[in-house]
Formats: sequence, structure tokens, C-alpha cells
Amino acid sequence: MKAMKLYDRVDRIHNELALIETDATAPLTVEQLTPFDNYHYFGTEAVDEAIAALDLKPGMRVLDIGSGIGGPARYMAARSGAHVTALELQPDLDALAAELTNRCGLDGLVAHQCGDILDGLAGTYDAVVSFLCFLHIADRARLFAACRTALAAGGGLYIEDYAERRAPTTAESAALALKVQCPSLPSAIEYGAHLRDAGFVDVHVEDVTSQWTAFTSSRLADFRAARARNVRVHGLEIVDGLEDFYATVAGLFDAGVIAGLKILAR
Repeated sequence: MKAMKLYDRVDRIHNELALIETDATAPLTVEQLTPFDNYHYFGTEAVDEAIAALDLKPGMRVLDIGSGIGGPARYMAARSGAHVTALELQPDLDALAAELTNRCGLDGLVAHQCGDILDGLAGTYDAVVSFLCFLHIADRARLFAACRTALAAGGGLYIEDYAERRAPTTAESAALALKVQCPSLPSAIEYGAHLRDAGFVDVHVEDVTSQWTAFTSSRLADFRAARARNVRVHGLEIVDGLEDFYATVAGLFDAGVIAGLKILAR
């Protein structure tokens, strides 16, 4: 996964926090972290959509699959009062996420777990969310079966993910596989069918390709415009790696390879 530079050197968030604090163990607020700890598109705006779509309330149990360094999980818990289990495969991301949650004083609402959803989980949840994680998982049948098992009866599933818009070239497939860690993509129609095959109902698939194409393009432009500042804060290696990743994703969207989807199912 470290070939995908978004997930490499994730401790870089400490470089950003050093600009606004002096004590590396000082308490933090969710608001201080949100500019840096949401790796998906549109940040907390997207998480607010998930909270509303799933009608999250205090006391509900939520599973966040592929939780990264915990940004969406912390924000969901703080905003809705729900209890969130943040499941992350990569140990360094999981450890950093737990540290940041502790510094936010949210240990009582957010539990971090390092593991693989394909291995299954104990217990059930009222809702499952995932932001730009499922694109890394080729075995959709096993994935969605695990999601269904994790949900209590009537529970809701909210996904933001990629789909295939057109067949990629050999070079585009290589970029997807290595730089984006995306081994394969279903079409939007196939995605819905996979969910129904797993036993989900009320499957609603929204195409947000145009919005995500614009987002990835502006993200790249903004990052390049701030290059001197970013090199000063993070160093050349991190900045070059992130710029290459952002450029790869923006190029794949702009070339019409990737579609963006928001999916709600029960």
C-alpha cells in the first residue's frame, strides 16, 4: 500500500500540527484536525452527507471501514454522538489514528481496530460507512458479504467509491494498480448488482463523477500552487510523492477512466 503515496509517511500530519501548537502531546480539537485528517473528497461536507443519509444519532453503533488516520470517525462521533469503530488495515495509520483520537478526548466514542474487513468482525452495527476504501479490494463478493454480516437488521450502508467509466489502457491499468492500489473496478451498474447479490436492498447509486473530476483537478492545482510552502513544511520527498499521486488520480478522472459513486443501501 505504501506505493500509494497518500498512505506513505502519514505522520506528516505532525508537521502541520507543529505550525499551530508547540507541545506534541497537547490536547486537540476535531476542528484543528479536519483540514489534514480526511483523505477522501470534500472532507467533512461528505461526512455530513453520510450522517444525514444514515440518520446517525447518539448511541448508534457505526463501523467505518478503511478509516485511515481516523478523521471521518472522529468527526462522525463528535457531530452525531454515535459510537464509531474505526477499522484500518495498515498498522501505522491505525496507531496514529488512535493517538489523535486520544488527544481529542474521544476515546469514549471512537474505538480503533487494526484489521481486515474480509476476516469478519465480532458484533453488529447499526450502520457501516466507507470513504474511498473499497476500490482497494478486488473480492467484492466477500467484501459485501462481510458488510452485510456486520450490519444489524435494517442497518444502512453508505459508500463513496470509484467505478469504471471506460476500460483503461495498459498504462492506465498500471497506474491504477500501483499508484492508486486499485486492482480492478466494476461499472456503476455492476456495483449495484454486487450489492443486491450480497442481499442488500433499497440500493441507490448516485454518479458524482463531474464533482469528483473537478475536485481532483483543483486539489492538484492548489497543491502545486503551494509547493514552496509544502516543501518547507514536509520536505521534497513527501511533496513529490503526493504531487505524483494527485496528478495520477486527476489524470484518470480527466481522461474518463474513473467514475465517482455515492451509494446508500440497506
